[in-house]
Amino acid sequence: MIDWSRIDTVLLDMDGTLLDLNFDNHFWQVHLPQRYAAARGLPASAGREELMARYHTRAGTLEWYSVDFWETELELDIMRLKEEVAHLIEIHPHVTDFLDAVRASRRRVVLATNAHHKSVTLKMARTGLSPRFDAIVSSHALGAAKEEQAFWERLNAIEAFDPARTLLVDDSLPVLDSARLYGIAHLVAVKRPDTMQPEKHTGDYPAIDDFSQLMPVLT
Repeated sequence: MIDWSRIDTVLLDMDGTLLDLNFDNHFWQVHLPQRYAAARGLPASAGREELMARYHTRAGTLEWYSVDFWETELELDIMRLKEEVAHLIEIHPHVTDFLDAVRASRRRVVLATNAHHKSVTLKMARTGLSPRFDAIVSSHALGAAKEEQAFWERLNAIEAFDPARTLLVDDSLPVLDSARLYGIAHLVAVKRPDTMQPEKHTGDYPAIDDFSQLMPVLT
């Protein structure tokens, strides 16, 4: 799938790629709507319907990914509510072995995520993955979501990667499309970001069931 002789830099998404998206889907689609409805005295179904509509208007923007935005918008302590279901945060199979192998090969490994820094902190504390990255970059620090060309331009300004010799693994097709437009040559999708859901459509991108499928050429 990947010719590793052509790769110098590995960019990795977090939610749905390295970590099971079940946590995020459960939080945003089930747990937060329940807490929102309870706080406002609404039926659970009405709370969920209202939040789904609000989510839809922000999809793909920095605001959608921002803990601070939703805390202000919903008048709820988002991080406290995330802690209530933090036991659902799980690493996908073979991720740690893959990260260790890439680091051992002396390629640069960068976590490039749309997640807000508060969410990144929570998940790194839960998983212990942070020492396995050379850098951790949130789109909020760059002022642009990964769906935007500005993200890749600003990331390159601080990471100085060669797009032709860079691999990106991500579970989002809009993000992969944006990276392709920027010129990142090696793109891999994830078939099952949420282990509680069926496989998703991955377009024309090569896709993995898990990171063991990228391992053999590293060992």
